[in-house]
Amino acid sequence: MPDVRGALRTSRAGAATGTPEDWRGTARREADVIPGPPRSRETPVALGREAAPSPAIAQRAPDEDGSDGLRRDWHAPVPLSLHRTLLVHRRGPGDPTFRVDDRGAIWRTSLTPDGPGTLRLTVAKPTMDNSATPDSVLIRAAAWGSGAACLLDGVPDLLGAGDDPSAFQPDHPRLRELARQMPGLRIGRTKRVLEALVPAVLEQKVVGMEAQRAWRRLVSWYGSGAPGPAPSGMRVVPAAATWLAIPSWDWHRAGVEAIRARTIANAASVADRLETICALPAAEADRMLRSLPGIGRWTAAEVRQRACGDPDAVSVGDYHIPALVGWTLAGRITDDAGMLELLAPYAGQRYRVTRLIELGGQAPPRRGPRMSIRDYRAL
Repeated sequence: MPDVRGALRTSRAGAATGTPEDWRGTARREADVIPGPPRSRETPVALGREAAPSPAIAQRAPDEDGSDGLRRDWHAPVPLSLHRTLLVHRRGPGDPTFRVDDRGAIWRTSLTPDGPGTLRLTVAKPTMDNSATPDSVLIRAAAWGSGAACLLDGVPDLLGAGDDPSAFQPDHPRLRELARQMPGLRIGRTKRVLEALVPAVLEQKVVGMEAQRAWRRLVSWYGSGAPGPAPSGMRVVPAAATWLAIPSWDWHRAGVEAIRARTIANAASVADRLETICALPAAEADRMLRSLPGIGRWTAAEVRQRACGDPDAVSVGDYHIPALVGWTLAGRITDDAGMLELLAPYAGQRYRVTRLIELGGQAPPRRGPRMSIRDYRAL
């Protein structure tokens, strides 16, 4: 979950049931998804500390020489806030796939169709040439690894080149003010569906810090080293086959119970077909995602927001967003039904509304106890 939503974001997403025609024959039994490489089950784990990764899957050290990286400059034709647009992809401050360095550069890793890659993005002062306009922002991109060219090709999409915020014309004064304050917010898309789906499943029905801890451990243990001169500790997400090979005890050590582990494994088993949904109409993409066991309305929306750049994908079932929307737009705490009623005038742009409110809206007063952080490793 993105850090801008706070450390205690949770979801109440429901699970889809059954195995529809789209995925028939691809769902696996639990025994089929945990036959990881042999490893002692007696390894002690100290609660509250990072456990050592399983030695079964080799980890590659990052390349310290960035001289072989590829470069690209891109003039964003409209106002663009690099950080507000991209921070939605960061799963907590310790996310090994996302870093912001001391100079403000954003580093991301991804497993592209061409292989692993590291991407660095910075903002530079544009020069007035044929590709620039007075309002344009010059994005300087560099990439390393076998996926470098693919990552550079995807920079415009990642930064919202296909987004059309002009379609958002709010009547509510608070939304008009938020849109004025954040003209550089864009809804981009990564086109990497499994990379968005796995952390979304880890966030189901748990406290934010719990999901972030699980994501950090699993990617650190089973991901590969980030190519190029990436900041220390960065990793590339595991491939679908690797997610399938993670043994049950390592899911447990990461704090993930069998239901979420099985949901991720089921999705990984049809990863090739999942990666095609961004080319589909929004309703069809949503239907295909929700046809998978364990993927409900909330999870499907979270995936479509990030992978497909859908400006209308509402996170129905979120623990915090309905209250935020209700308090910002109506001065009252609302549930999902109340949130959808308030968002109805903005059909087609409802995710943009909730994103603006997440970044700049007013949270309702806190009442009652917070959800506790569970630790499945103690069971």
